Amino acid sequence: MKSFALLGAAGYVAPRHMKAIKDTGNRLIAAMDPSDSVGIIDSYFPEAHFFTEFERFDRHVDKLRRKDNGVDYVSICSPNYLHDAHIRFALRSHAHAICEKPLVLNPWNIDGLEEMEKETGKNVYNILQLRLHPAIRALKARVENGPKDQKYDIDLSYITSRGRWYFISWKGDIHKSGGIATNIGIHFFDMLIWVFGPVHENIVHLLTQNTAAGFLELKNARVRWFLSVDASTLPEEIAKKGQKTFRSIAVNGDELEFSGGFTDLHTTSYEDILSGGGFSASVARPCIETVYAIRNAESVGIRGEYHPFLKRGA
Repeated sequence: MKSFALLGAAGYVAPRHMKAIKDTGNRLIAAMDPSDSVGIIDSYFPEAHFFTEFERFDRHVDKLRRKDNGVDYVSICSPNYLHDAHIRFALRSHAHAICEKPLVLNPWNIDGLEEMEKETGKNVYNILQLRLHPAIRALKARVENGPKDQKYDIDLSYITSRGRWYFISWKGDIHKSGGIATNIGIHFFDMLIWVFGPVHENIVHLLTQNTAAGFLELKNARVRWFLSVDASTLPEEIAKKGQKTFRSIAVNGDELEFSGGFTDLHTTSYEDILSGGGFSASVARPCIETVYAIRNAESVGIRGEYHPFLKRGA
């Protein structure tokens, strides 16, 4: 049985990590979040120590280590801009780090983490659960077994409506979240690069606080992508149904059905890590480089290979 600590216990994704720790037969012994709205812990590890101040959490974890009873893993569900510092904390605490995406905000942050891995002998793992989804794995096998020079046409559309609170929170601050492409698009970009190969061209057509769109030329795919947290960008037929979210990936015009199978992917990710697998910092680098480039790009407007959703607002 392995011992875990968790940072960001009040966050949206934290319960998935708590469940994964429990489902894999391990224990959460300490958790921290500035917010004390963490009653969900009672559903999994009511005996876990909880802290609202990082300094006291740090001291507790360090005391355990000095008593030869230190944590084996630190799970990181904190805001994006804190990931780098919290991963470093885990490694300094002689623990492996399991971090939500995005692993870090800037490509060069990965260099420092890889140096610390070598210094401490501990590993950094990134949760990239779409790589473990059965439908995505089947798509990758299809591409690998297909003609080596084939180019697939991909339309990626993801709209997840958010209210005014979103832009007041850290998620609305590009310096803390990395912006919309990083915050809600990173796992899609990672998946596409994993399946279709490295990025050859990266064009941004639209880049605002709530919506981004562009074109990626990958080794084996042409990708038109559209991401938004603005409910007004929802397709009319979706909005009429009262739905607030729209997710679609079309491959050569055929919809890729992957709406199911998400329930236990964090548990599957933990099982993979604990059995000697997992996705390292170097594996995460291509998607971090991609969203960093998008965040710092000059948008070119509606021209070239643009997503059809952009034409609706033209």
